[in-house]
Amino acid sequence: MSSPQKVVVNVDGGARGNPGPAAVAAVVRDAGGQVLLEKGERIGRATNNVAEYRALLLGIEMAVALGASDLELIGDSELIVRQVEGRYKVKDAALRDLHAEVKRALGAFERWSIRHVRREQNAEADRLVNEALDG
Repeated sequence: MSSPQKVVVNVDGGARGNPGPAAVAAVVRDAGGQVLLEKGERIGRATNNVAEYRALLLGIEMAVALGASDLELIGDSELIVRQVEGRYKVKDAALRDLHAEVKRALGAFERWSIRHVRREQNAEADRLVNEALDG
């Protein structure tokens, strides 16, 4: 299988309680919408926002592993998406390091973009987060 040029990655992170037990998930698709990889995992105790950033890192890592050069990230956390776009400042100290880590990791791609969708449009990743938390 040749490595995909472009991948679309839906990411989600969540915590039960804030902070509380947390999980992250990513669903990687090729440009045609075919699922290439999906993963959900617990990350211990975290806040929702930390989980959302950790989910981005998981999705980026999976795209790198597939050899993608063009990455489109999709997430349902407006705050995190706007921070990565540079439209919102990252005021929380705990999130600043994760934000910097995400920006560094995105350097692996020739092109990348990120966009916000409503939770209903991110159902697969949301389901994987809940399965990881329930498992």
